[in-house]
Amino acid sequence: MSLCSSSQASKKASNKRQRGQKSSSNVFSMFEQSQIQEFKEAFGCIDQDRDGVIKKQEMKETYAQLGKLNVKDEELEEMLNEGKGPINFTVFLTLFGEKLNGTDPEDTILAAFKLFDPNGTGFVNKDEFKRLLMNQADKFTAEEVDQAFALAPIDPSGNIDYKSLCYIITHGDEKEES
Repeated sequence: MSLCSSSQASKKASNKRQRGQKSSSNVFSMFEQSQIQEFKEAFGCIDQDRDGVIKKQEMKETYAQLGKLNVKDEELEEMLNEGKGPINFTVFLTLFGEKLNGTDPEDTILAAFKLFDPNGTGFVNKDEFKRLLMNQADKFTAEEVDQAFALAPIDPSGNIDYKSLCYIITHGDEKEES
């Protein structure tokens, strides 16, 4: 039994979402086509006014349809704020990708790297970073460090471009896909 009416998203709303996909990042490569279709259907169920954006009232109504009537506005706002802007289909898919793949958001990873870059250069020294990874907190093995550095953009001076590395971690490596 579907929560949505049998007449799924209108053709106009469908075309809006398709245009959004073409200009999106690699988030679509994180899922099989069948999964993307399921996410589209779920998005269409929540986006009840078919404007291509999920709003707080629509989330509240979706929860009510599922039998949860006492969802606080603060909870809904917190969920919506995870998107850092309007929740269109691409943002919706990205949020699921982050949750399902267990990867922290890019800004969280960048903030962690910035702790090792007091001068704000965008780089950390590979050897110093390796030493820290192998001797602090959840200690990495040499093999784990080598695996991590295999994707890392490292300049001839031995510095890791951590901004590019963060992008690779959260969006995938362009070289892997070609």
